[in-house]
Amino acid sequence: MEHITFNLWQTIRAEVAQAAMEEPMLASFLHMTVLRHDSLERVLAFHLSSKLASPTIDLRILYELYLHALASDPEIAEAVGADIVAYYERDPACDQYCLPLLYFKGFHAIQAHRINHCLWREGRKTLAYFLQNRASEVFGVDIHPAAKFGRGIMIDHGTGVVIGETAVLGNDISILHGVTLGGSGKEGGDRHPKIGDGVMIGANASVLGNIRVNECAKIGAGSVVVADVPPFTTVVGVPAKTVGNKSKVKPSAEMNQNFFEEDHQDFYI
Repeated sequence: MEHITFNLWQTIRAEVAQAAMEEPMLASFLHMTVLRHDSLERVLAFHLSSKLASPTIDLRILYELYLHALASDPEIAEAVGADIVAYYERDPACDQYCLPLLYFKGFHAIQAHRINHCLWREGRKTLAYFLQNRASEVFGVDIHPAAKFGRGIMIDHGTGVVIGETAVLGNDISILHGVTLGGSGKEGGDRHPKIGDGVMIGANASVLGNIRVNECAKIGAGSVVVADVPPFTTVVGVPAKTVGNKSKVKPSAEMNQNFFEEDHQDFYI
């Protein structure tokens, strides 16, 4: 994975160098953000700290804090690389690897959360809460620092996504804007969804309670899911109902927003 991350970093540097030549107005920004750094980790730390700095915590303090987190947990950098590749492979608007890193706030929100989660596990919960609040203000995405994320996560656009404290996301998951992974009722404890590998969740869907959305399931846009979803199953509606369970594809990779009932009548989500 380290070799893949290195190759990705070299590709990003080449893309950004070309962009700086083509758009002189942004050359200073691109040099400061990417080209003057010697690793993907340093770029991420600088870019996030630039966006999230405030009168309370300035850029330099955040930069050092983020470098500490990335150095203390090498798996974060590996997950960052997998997330960049996920955007490149799944989002038709993403035709360069540098684009999520530079411009996609859904990607920025995921990476800010990865570092907040590292701080949370280190016992620095007050700081993790503060930075989670700041990220929510800047990116419009609200992720509790305790939520657990796998690799290859894509949050497309990002606006309005809410992910609760005990939510767990596996690998290779695609989430569109306005999605809520929330609790149900006011009870404490383990109360948020568990999302399996390969799942796609459509725009403005709500998945509520300590339920499991199993491997390669697909949730239609605007759906409200309050019960477990079996593997390779498509659900849609309020409350969500099964409309297909014959597929063996990975919805998060396909990003296909259609679904079909048993009689193959077309619907759209």
